[in-house]
Amino acid sequence: MPAPISIIIPAYNAQANLPDCLASLMPGLEGGLIREVILVDGGSDDHTTKIAESTGANILIAPEKGRSAQLRHGADHARGDWLLFLHADTTLSPEWVERASAHITERPNKAAAFTLTFRSDHPMAKTVARRANWRSRVLGLPYGDQGLLVSRTLYDQVGGFPDVPLMEDVKIVRTIGKKRLTILSAEARTDASKYERDGWRKRSWHNASLITRYLLGASPEKLAKHYS
Repeated sequence: MPAPISIIIPAYNAQANLPDCLASLMPGLEGGLIREVILVDGGSDDHTTKIAESTGANILIAPEKGRSAQLRHGADHARGDWLLFLHADTTLSPEWVERASAHITERPNKAAAFTLTFRSDHPMAKTVARRANWRSRVLGLPYGDQGLLVSRTLYDQVGGFPDVPLMEDVKIVRTIGKKRLTILSAEARTDASKYERDGWRKRSWHNASLITRYLLGASPEKLAKHYS
């Protein structure tokens, strides 16, 4: 029986973080959980595709710009019964294999995301992550940085990722719904460079403002103009 999971990684000029992301997947390959790793490139002009090729990943070129297009293109070509969408600047903690395997066996009709942490020693890193994890568990709205593990059946049932310039991660988990979403205790450890560049409070409030405006009815097209 083929391994169940296709890993789909949207990437753009990700050479700084991609090696660690791919290395964190090795336990899944060794444990027979990963069928394939698909990197969907959005037009990188660095060594992103060479790094992915060196590890045996399948390389696809997105037909149009935007993370949503990359995610959808990867899913269209994936062969696994389960899809794990993972950002190129995120690494998974070693126990992700055990947690994901148990989820597939025990909760086949539910999707899952991982518990968020930031790769940073800044005092605000744990505070921002704690707020995000509260939102994930209470409201059923994890960040895209937390990954999304979903069966092919459920992914197709909800229509996949929407064709929008922003909030594609929020939109798909809202369509899936809180009752069909589990937050796994394994960690998705994401890069914190944007927070450290912009300031932790400023960046976190900026993100919270965008999500709030979206939930109140603002269009992804309008919000994309204010996102940096």
